[in-house]
Amino acid sequence: MDEKLKKATEICERYHQEQLLDAYKRITSEKEKQDFLDKILTINFKQIEEIYEGKNENKVKFTNENVEPIDFVDKCKLSKDEYEKYEKIGVEKIKSGKLAVITMAGGQGTRLGHNGPKGTYDLGLASHKSIFEILTDTLKEAREKYNVDIPWYIMTSDDNDEETQDFFHKNSFFGYPQKCVNFFKQGKLPMVDKNGKILIDENGRIKEASDGHGGIFQSLRKDGVLFDLKSKNIEWVFIGGVDNVLVKPVDSVLIGLTCSRKAEAAGKSIIKASPTEKVGVFCKHNGKPSVIEYSEISKGMAEERLPNGELKYKESHILCNLFSWQAIEKISTQKLPYHKALKKATFTDKNGKVIIPDEPNAYKFESFLFDAFESLDNIVILRVKREEEFAPVKNKEGQDSPETARKLYIDFHTKQNSEK
Repeated sequence: MDEKLKKATEICERYHQEQLLDAYKRITSEKEKQDFLDKILTINFKQIEEIYEGKNENKVKFTNENVEPIDFVDKCKLSKDEYEKYEKIGVEKIKSGKLAVITMAGGQGTRLGHNGPKGTYDLGLASHKSIFEILTDTLKEAREKYNVDIPWYIMTSDDNDEETQDFFHKNSFFGYPQKCVNFFKQGKLPMVDKNGKILIDENGRIKEASDGHGGIFQSLRKDGVLFDLKSKNIEWVFIGGVDNVLVKPVDSVLIGLTCSRKAEAAGKSIIKASPTEKVGVFCKHNGKPSVIEYSEISKGMAEERLPNGELKYKESHILCNLFSWQAIEKISTQKLPYHKALKKATFTDKNGKVIIPDEPNAYKFESFLFDAFESLDNIVILRVKREEEFAPVKNKEGQDSPETARKLYIDFHTKQNSEK
């Protein structure tokens, strides 16, 4: 028996994953056989087993006894002196090249009915700008305003890396300096069925899914981005998602406020629209900064109100975060807890037949970026206006759809242009 096959067999038998060997036997191409074995040898089976069994699962319980609202600063209520003070500090950091921007863009536009990376989706504007071009516009505006080239790192995935990079090259990086744009890949973990068996996808390969936006910290270290940031003397890194077309990654007030508070990180919030809105909310958990995901907050806590009628937990986390380089370096050495999500996943059964399930049948393992907050001593929350900074493109229709995002985008820029 080939040495590689022998080793893979021993591992699969040790962790009771022999179905992978059955899938290997169905492969006819010698190269694909070797690739399959290589994949088996790179999987941390012990980790997968522990996550499935709940040993490395997020077990945090949010209760009225250990959770309280977190302090925040309302950007709209800053005095003129406060605003100018924070802005001055932030502008100095930006102009001196201390800021970098990271966009998490590992997903596909499947839910939008788009065949390609989500960032390549045409929002439906008269200009036919893609989401990537819209995001590039914000950096071009900052380049003109501050006379500095801000490094931009785009996190892709195995599924869309090549197509994303080709899209940027084809469009000449939308006029932003190519030397400033860097790509790195998001991590992945195998998906398992309800019995903990790793699935085989419809192409006969090991079925994997992204390891969640919390995996970005380890990806930054693994792909060398962390050290590239250090070599550029970057002090602050803004991390945001690709699907918010009103994101403001270069925010002098946010940077200045965070610096003046000597905080390790910051997050932007908007007022939660209703108790049932599907957004996580900032809070303090056991005295540490944290976020309760919408799927983990109790109905009672979600609906609880203050004497003035406002929701008690209303500061929505919109995935617009600022981290110091030191904070990222520290977090990248830690293991964030995993959250198990039961999903519908097409797979190939033991007989080689492709199965499309009617109901959720497989676990996807994800870590969340905001779980890193509890390892930090202090973070700053800056409340901003929804209509100015949050227009997500998540669903094909209805709330957070291209239609709603397009309207928010047009309304914002129409107002901006009228005020010039």
